[in-house]
Amino acid sequence: MTFSVTARCARAGMFGIAVSSSSPAVAARCAHARAGVGAVSTQNITDPRLGPAGLYELASGLPAEAAIAALCERAGDTAAYRQLTAVDAEGRSAAHSGAHSLGRHGHHLAPDVAAAGNMLTTLDVPPAMVAAFLSRPEDHLADRLLAAMDAALAAGGEEGPVHSAGLLVVDDQDWPLIDLRIDWSDAPIADLHRLWAIWRPQMHDYVTRGLDPTRAPKYGVPGDL
Repeated sequence: MTFSVTARCARAGMFGIAVSSSSPAVAARCAHARAGVGAVSTQNITDPRLGPAGLYELASGLPAEAAIAALCERAGDTAAYRQLTAVDAEGRSAAHSGAHSLGRHGHHLAPDVAAAGNMLTTLDVPPAMVAAFLSRPEDHLADRLLAAMDAALAAGGEEGPVHSAGLLVVDDQDWPLIDLRIDWSDAPIADLHRLWAIWRPQMHDYVTRGLDPTRAPKYGVPGDL
């Protein structure tokens, strides 16, 4: 019911995840990233606890493959129902697709990126996502992640319609630079593109407001000083 891409921008040092599903509010459960550490996705009969646990393993110094192994050990017998991806601070990628992942499922890895999906129309979807991501190395990480999602749809996507999507990107602060969610829609990835177009020109203004309100741009609301 889900496909996702987890990645690092080696040029900018950002980490991010884009994810979509037939279930509502997918990003609230599946997407996890921490500045300077890495990104972890947890999906397919999702255990949301594995996302923060994976980031803890990466922060402790484990490479992506060892972090995924640690998560599988933590999950025990339920690891067979989980699908996990991780990218670490060095751009190493790793994934796990349990034997009980739903429907046609799989993952594909390359330096700086991991894509995974279940209930897929074809196993061509994860490789298509990775190829789309890698084809745009100079673009903003968010654009590359969305390009991967578009490629997933073009390759066939899920067996049924998707209804939710999310885009999470961390930069150099303790909070996300981008955390956009479409929790229910008939065209969530298209809606996510539109939301990104709205957020993009003002996202750094919100960082400035958090760090130093005296340098913050005007809000454009009544009562602005």
